[in-house]
Amino acid sequence: MKDVHQPGLTCEPLGRIEVCRDVSLSRTHGVLVAFTGRRGGVSHAPYESLNLAAHVGDDPVSVDRNRDILADTLGLSELRDRFTFAEQVHGAEVRTVAGGQVGAGSRPGVPPLPIGGTDALVTLERRVPLVMLYADCVPVVFVALRPVRGVAVVHAGWRGLLAGIVGDAAIRLASECACATADLIAYVGPHVGSCHYEVSEELMSRFSERFGTLARATGRKLDLSAVARKELKRVGMPETAVAVSDVCTVCANDRFFSFRAEGLTGRHAAIAAIL
Repeated sequence: MKDVHQPGLTCEPLGRIEVCRDVSLSRTHGVLVAFTGRRGGVSHAPYESLNLAAHVGDDPVSVDRNRDILADTLGLSELRDRFTFAEQVHGAEVRTVAGGQVGAGSRPGVPPLPIGGTDALVTLERRVPLVMLYADCVPVVFVALRPVRGVAVVHAGWRGLLAGIVGDAAIRLASECACATADLIAYVGPHVGSCHYEVSEELMSRFSERFGTLARATGRKLDLSAVARKELKRVGMPETAVAVSDVCTVCANDRFFSFRAEGLTGRHAAIAAIL
């Protein structure tokens, strides 16, 4: 019998931090999906306060402590050194995590270093939290439940969206889990909304050529959420299998990091793990 889960996101305080997560998915299927906020960490301005990125100039000791806080709050303290990061390059590379790659980048500046040159991570391994970092770009998490469990976490900036990284990651996860893309569920986390994402007419034209009129909200305001949803539809995912956050990281800059609003700043995260 096909295992159907209706995805949904609830944003709420959890301990000292704030997360958006699917509590039911974790309880029923043993799969964690969470998007972090910026509150509850130890970093100082301009990285205040739960900055999880080691590449933005923050004190590595503070970043390491923030990651400890995150792991403890999510009940993943025993998996702290299995958190797996990537060297995000705003590209379209999708990598599968297994074996010696587990734990890449977990401790700032300490080997194993983040998996190089990739913006999407996939795994079927249990107890391997995949982590991608954001400050306006679109976080997308995929989950497969049958015939085997698998997760993928995608960092989708405008370059990655144009290059098809969202659809490619869905196809990779479905292939590795031996299911159809229509059997996946997906989550689109907080990101810059069309209300604050004005781009050049040349870039808007490129998006309109590929994604049609839905890419343009008004004027030169680009709707990344609509583009991501169209990519999911393109690879066969029904709308009912997708949960989309309506939070704009610029509007909610007190809760999330935003490069567009702040320039030099920290990064929040999307996390997925098979528990």
